[in-house]
Amino acid sequence: MKLSDIKVRNLKAQDKAYKLFDGEGLYIHVMPNGSKLWRMSYRFEAKQKLLSFGKYPQVSLQRAREKRLDAKRLLADGVDPMEHARAEEAESAAKNEHTFEKIAFEYLEKSVKDGNAEATMKKKRWYCRMACDEFGKMPIREITAPIVLSAIRKQEDAGNGETAHKLRTFVGQVFRYAVATGKAENDPTFALRGALVSHKKTHMAALVERDDFAALVKAVWNYQGGGPSIRAALKLMVLLYPRPGELRFSTWSEFDLEKAIWTIPAERMKMRREHKKPLSKLAVEILTELKPFTGDAPLAFPSLIARAKPLSENTLNQSLRRMGFDKTEATSHGFRSSASSLLNESNLWNPDAIEAELAHKVRDQIRGAYMRTPFWDERVRMAEWWSEQVQEIAWGTKREQVF
Repeated sequence: MKLSDIKVRNLKAQDKAYKLFDGEGLYIHVMPNGSKLWRMSYRFEAKQKLLSFGKYPQVSLQRAREKRLDAKRLLADGVDPMEHARAEEAESAAKNEHTFEKIAFEYLEKSVKDGNAEATMKKKRWYCRMACDEFGKMPIREITAPIVLSAIRKQEDAGNGETAHKLRTFVGQVFRYAVATGKAENDPTFALRGALVSHKKTHMAALVERDDFAALVKAVWNYQGGGPSIRAALKLMVLLYPRPGELRFSTWSEFDLEKAIWTIPAERMKMRREHKKPLSKLAVEILTELKPFTGDAPLAFPSLIARAKPLSENTLNQSLRRMGFDKTEATSHGFRSSASSLLNESNLWNPDAIEAELAHKVRDQIRGAYMRTPFWDERVRMAEWWSEQVQEIAWGTKREQVF
């Protein structure tokens, strides 16, 4: 006998759960706590299955019958209603839960676990905020190439060509992560290749001619601004040519002054591998003379304002500006290009030894396979030779005082 609204409304709870049927598999399940739940039993591929249609009175008798009819239509088409319902739930989650912002945050968390450097994470978070301001609340599956392009065009129109390209790269990384985790079906940024204004990458300003570099070295050694940590850091940038962050965040525990070795931990290296650098006699002397000033703290080059924080790259660059070099001439990162150019120009050193000293990734995989050795002995000699060149430029002869 079919159910009626009055009958369903007047059903009372009993000590045990019980069922009342409406026909064609549909029934209401009355629980001991008084809950009334719509269910439909059916068979699919010789298996008995059960569908849930919701709770009465939120789902009325009429609505339950409509859901039964929908299920019957699916069965007639050879579709399992339960699998269809799960697919719809997943689609709803993709629309309402899997927003670009949420997936982007997941990707950032993964990047941290993958060991991305803090400097890299800072940039990724910046691009994340930029993208989320445009389409962060949108379901990631609804974001199309034109939507992404519109956001990127704003950066291009503002004259930020490099930012536009890097924003596209970040959004693409988020989408590829979403595809890999089943939360998106494709990466719309792939279609944007060729749609952006061509951007010519600008390299960090560097003085690569010997006479120009000599003027910079003399300026660094004659610089009296800032404090001991600033002056020492600038001199070590000349002598060791690391990436600025590798030196700025260094701790005293990384420097073995007796063995003349600086061990940079993997988490601070661009290639995520520990890197050892030989220290010339002059580099050891500079660090030895610096230690009374900063040796009571973990950081070798603390900020003048907050000793728990490292010197900022801007502090080093501003020092170069005070010496008279503008940003088109010299930057703290530019010391690497200067050293690379002049060391290669000397024809005294194996190019692979220079690359190893710079901690560069070898692009040629075959060549890289044979570069198992870090060329340590040659790099030690090269570090001392480079130091002698710097001393000759700075003083003409051996100097008397480091700083």
